[in-house]
Parts: sequence; C-alpha cells; structure tokens
Amino acid sequence: MTFGPDAGGLYAIATTPFTPEGMIDAASVDRLTDFYHESGATGITVLGIMGEAPKLEPEEALGLVKQVVGRSKVPVVVGVSAPGFAAMRSLALRSLEAGAAGVMIAPAPHLRSDEQILGYFAQAVEAIGTDVPFVLQDYPLTLSVVLSTGVIARIMTDHPSCVMLKHEDWPGLEKISALRALQAKGALRPFSILCGNGGLFLDFEPERGADGAMTGYAFPDMLAELVALHKAGRRDEAHDLFDAHLPLIRYEQQQGVGLAVRKYVLMRRGVIASDAQRKPAGRLSETARAEIDYLLARLARKDPRAAV
Repeated sequence: MTFGPDAGGLYAIATTPFTPEGMIDAASVDRLTDFYHESGATGITVLGIMGEAPKLEPEEALGLVKQVVGRSKVPVVVGVSAPGFAAMRSLALRSLEAGAAGVMIAPAPHLRSDEQILGYFAQAVEAIGTDVPFVLQDYPLTLSVVLSTGVIARIMTDHPSCVMLKHEDWPGLEKISALRALQAKGALRPFSILCGNGGLFLDFEPERGADGAMTGYAFPDMLAELVALHKAGRRDEAHDLFDAHLPLIRYEQQQGVGLAVRKYVLMRRGVIASDAQRKPAGRLSETARAEIDYLLARLARKDPRAAV
C-alpha cells in the first residue's frame, strides 16, 4: 500500500506493547492494530517517539514492522530516525521490502542552523533513496530543532519524495496557515499536513488547513471522528467533542509520564494486556492512576467510549 501528498484522516501513532517482563507482546500488537482499524484510522505509524523505538534491538524493530504490516488494512509508516544514516537506510529499505508505505524522518537533535538542517535532509534522502516517500517530522519541543516555514518549504521543494509534514510545533497554528498560503499562490507544491502533540490543538488545526492527525491519544476513535466532523463542516460538534476530551488530552501531555498515561488508558480500554514500558520508563503513582480513572469516569458522562 502507498500513501502520498493527498493523505488525510488519522494516522495513529502506535505504542509498542510489552509484557511486564519487558518483551514485545505480540498478541497485544495484533489487538492494537485491529483497534486502530476499528477506530477509523486511515494509516498507522510505528516506531515513532511514543513507540519506544530507541529501546528496541534492530531485529525487534523490524519484526514489529513486519507484524503490523502483515495485519494492517491501511498504509503503515515507519519511523526510521537514527543517529547514523547506515541504520536509517537499513531500517527504511527493509521496512519497505516488508510492505511499509513509507518512512518518517526527524531532524537530528544537534542541528541548529538552517544550512545544517537542509544538509541533513539532503543526506538522509540520499541514504534511503529518492524514490522512498517520507514524512518530515517537525517536533521542536522534544527534538530541540526549529524548522522555520522557509526551511520546510525548501525541503519540500528540494525533495519531491517528502509527501507529508508531521506538524508538532507549539505554537504552530500560524505555521500551518503560512504553508497553505504559499501553496495557494503557487509557490509551494501540494503535500499533506497531519498534526501531532497528542491532539492538543486539533480543535483548530483542521480549520487552518491540516488534513488530519498523526498522533497517539488513547482515544483514536475520537480523533478520527473529530477529523471527520471538521471535514463535514460541523464545527460546533467538533469543538464539543474536543472539549469533552480536553482534560484527559491535557493530562496525557505531561512530560515524562505521557506514554505511561496513554498505555494505562489503552489497558483500561482492553486493547493491550499491560501498560508496561521497557526501561528506562516513567511510572504512574497510585494517585496518578486514580486521577486518570476519575477523568475517565467524568468523560464517560459525555462519551460512552470512556466507560471502561
């Protein structure tokens, strides 16, 4: 399956389920993949930042890709960011051989100047091949690399194989508007914009021109519904749905424990067997778990999907 500059909807960022002993939980991987389909996802992204990719051995990572690709009914994108281009190239090409639709590349954290960023992506594209479709990940809050609108436009212009921007700048609404304005006047080719940050700004991002979301909030079914409501022009309904989930979305965005929150909710929803992470990992206290349970109970009054 392939994907391109017209991709939209929800590309679910997949967590990596582990057993309490730290092994990949294959049964939960299958359930999670099915859950994303049932939730209305139009794609799945594995080995992203929230997928604990750096904690996996190379063969484990490839095995996970093969399992998800083999079961998925929608395009699968693989995060291939790595300290060196040899590892990036190996995972990218082996993932495509396994049937992945494309890859996602984030800038290396040491990059600072625009020239360094442009040079890095030129070398990355050379390494994986100019025919490999890829997603440009813009996530300065975690990666500490700022991609200006001009740099993103230059990468898109220089590399036709970049078909999508994963937009996670914060604040970033004006960046979406600026990129779409460049396209409107013919100064920039078409490409998809999917947004991350756990859906924290998905109330307004589609109104600014985003095509959907690429994130992993523990209610992907809500994210898919939200994007569909925006697309249908049902603005008030979209904002009502978002507002109902906002307390839990915000809670999940806490640095250091966000993945723990996400996995705990997925476990409570019966999707994965354990909320375990591979070490090093942030842990939830009993107080935090009780707070999440309270938020779920309050959310269930407005959205029955939270009645876990």
